[in-house]
Amino acid sequence: MAELTAALSVPLPETDRPLLTYYDDATGERTELSAAELGSWSARTAALLRDGCGLQAGGSAAVLLPAHWQTAAVLLGAWSAGVAVSFRSWATAGLSAPPPERLDAVFVSRKRLDSWLEEVPAARHRFVLGLAPGLQPLAEVPADYRDFAAEVVRHPDDAPAYTALRPGDAASPDGTTYAQWNDIAHSIAASLQLRPGDRVLVDATNHEQPVQWLLAPLAAGASIVLCANLDRDALDARVAAEGVTRVL
Repeated sequence: MAELTAALSVPLPETDRPLLTYYDDATGERTELSAAELGSWSARTAALLRDGCGLQAGGSAAVLLPAHWQTAAVLLGAWSAGVAVSFRSWATAGLSAPPPERLDAVFVSRKRLDSWLEEVPAARHRFVLGLAPGLQPLAEVPADYRDFAAEVVRHPDDAPAYTALRPGDAASPDGTTYAQWNDIAHSIAASLQLRPGDRVLVDATNHEQPVQWLLAPLAAGASIVLCANLDRDALDARVAAEGVTRVL
């Protein structure tokens, strides 16, 4: 993930301290990842796209996933492989579809795949994510899809570096570059007054866009406590237990 962090100017820590801690208060899941562990899952995803799907730098993927640690691995892995990402938020479901794009891969949550409001874009390689605790595979995989959880573990967690990424390369199919995303992430971090070493608790319900819950904290040198289905009654205890310094 070093090439990606250089292109995005993201200062990932070298220590084993938690970088991304994910909670789901509906299921009781708690998953904690250091920078090295998140990098490993990102490397597996990059290898899945490059070696498993045959995608090259300049490929494109759509991501229809909620704020989740697996989403972070998908996004960072795709970008590490030079694959431009079109992120489709849940808020756009049922609205007019954007102009057609040439997509090589799509990643979609099972929940959104089952929604009658959702129109999943066409792609040559289609992955569904159950987002179950422990990266458990799906009991039943929909037709024409592959289970991300089952496929990603087939690939090494130390995938070799691919083509070097440049800040001017496109990180999104619309042409937005890594440098532009970097500027946006740093701007958001500055507006939130995030600082290096901050531990930022993010309510996933209120922050669906990855530039908010993932890139902005990383750009500031902060770590993330990402909470889905957040139990507000337990918020003070969560803040104390995780050493949280900022709540979003």
